Amino acid sequence: MRVLVFGATGLLGRALMQEWQGHEVRGFGSRDADIRSPQQVQTAVARHQPDWIVLAAAYTDVDGCETNRDLAFEVNCVGAANVARASADAGSKLIFLSTDYVFDGSKGHPYEINDPICPQSVYGQTKAAAEEEIRKIAPRACILRTSWVFGVGGKCFPDTILRLAASRETLDVVDDQRGSPTYTIDLARAIIELCRKDAAGIVHATNSGDCTWFDFAKRIVAGAGLKTSVLPTTTDRFPRPAPRPKYSGLSLSSLQRYEIVMPRWQDALARYLKEREG
Repeated sequence: MRVLVFGATGLLGRALMQEWQGHEVRGFGSRDADIRSPQQVQTAVARHQPDWIVLAAAYTDVDGCETNRDLAFEVNCVGAANVARASADAGSKLIFLSTDYVFDGSKGHPYEINDPICPQSVYGQTKAAAEEEIRKIAPRACILRTSWVFGVGGKCFPDTILRLAASRETLDVVDDQRGSPTYTIDLARAIIELCRKDAAGIVHATNSGDCTWFDFAKRIVAGAGLKTSVLPTTTDRFPRPAPRPKYSGLSLSSLQRYEIVMPRWQDALARYLKEREG
C-alpha cells in the first residue's frame, strides 16, 4: 500500500508517520506542499500515485479561526477540496479529518454519524463545508470525525495544563463542557486500520468514555504526580472568541462496524504521560 499524508508535521501527522509500518508512506508538511495550491497538491499526488491519502493538514486554532475567517476557509475547506480533486483524479482513496465541532453540543448524548450538523464556530463551519465539498468530489471518501486530540510533540490541552501546573498552586478549569479526549497514537492506529479495511463514508473515532475539561485536567495533574489543585469553573467565567459545544461526545458505533475499538481515554492519558517523559 502506498500512502500520502498531508499534514505530516502536525500533532496527528507525526503519530501517523511513526505508527504506519509495513507500507510505503510519504508525508508532506505545509512547506512541502501547501494544500491551498491546487498545483502543489496535484503534483504531489501525481508524483507518488498513492493508494490512500490522509488529509490531516488543517488550521486548527479554533479561536484564531474566528479572527482569520478567510484563512480558515481557504485552508480547511478550499484546501480540502483541492486534495479531494487530486485524489479523485488519481484514483486514490481519501481519509479526511473532521471534528466534533460540526455539532452544536445541544444533544446531551453521543452524536451518531447521521445526526444533523449545526456548527457554532468558524472552525466548525469550515470543517462542515469541507465535508460537503468532499462528498460531492469524492463520494467514496472516508470522513473521520474526532475530538479533543492530544499527543506528544505539539500544542495540546495536557501539555498546556502541565506547563501551567508547574508554576501555579491552583488551576481553574471549565466543568460544563463534555467530550472525549483522543490520543494521537490511538487515532493513528485506527486510521491505519480503516485504510486496511477500505473504509468509506462518515466514521466517528475517539478514545472511549467522556469527561469534562475539569475531569481531564485533574487526571493529568494527578497522573504527573503534581500537587496543583484543580478547581471547577464555568464557561461564562472564561469567555473565548469561539463558542465550544457543551456536549460533543461521538457515538463509536460507526468505528465498531469496522471491528475497531479504541482504548479508554484514561488509559490513553497514562500512555501519553509516559511517552512525554521520554
